[in-house]
Amino acid sequence: MTDVDYGPLAALIGTWEGDSGMDVAPEPDGAEHNPYYETITFEAGGDVYNAEKQHLAAVPYTQVVKRKSDNQVFHHQMGYWLYDMDAGAVMQSITIPRGVCILAGGSANTDNDGKTVLEVSANVGDADWGVLQSPFMEKNAKTTGFSHTLTVSGDQLVYAETTKLDIYGKAFDHTDGNTLRRIR
Repeated sequence: MTDVDYGPLAALIGTWEGDSGMDVAPEPDGAEHNPYYETITFEAGGDVYNAEKQHLAAVPYTQVVKRKSDNQVFHHQMGYWLYDMDAGAVMQSITIPRGVCILAGGSANTDNDGKTVLEVSANVGDADWGVLQSPFMEKNAKTTGFSHTLTVSGDQLVYAETTKLDIYGKAFDHTDGNTLRRIR
């Protein structure tokens, strides 16, 4: 068994909790603001080879988000963060139980102070980094784009995420953001 080089993804591994999240979601007559708390668990998943040419490190994750108002789960997401060692690129594959899957790609940078910034994006119709969704979602709540930035500094993770939607006959930027602390 070899040691896996997780590169910039090593900063994510662990369990994180945050209680200052804000979800700005679409409503037919405007926007709904939902304060939330969440737990995100990132695991050391090992490495994989694609076609004996591409070497990836995999970090599977699960994100569970609960509204502060009623303590109910309103978002549960599973996916992978991947690090392409040769290209120096990162990817996020996301599966959301609404009939939406996203493969976003981008970059990661770690500064001299150890702060790591991961940035990925995807758009409908992009040949490399795209969105796949069910026929219902395509017709009623189409995801047209996605961007996600995570900043990890020690045991603090801050993220901002925007999902561009075509819903209720208009374009809407559905945003989420939170500050989390590593608890283990």
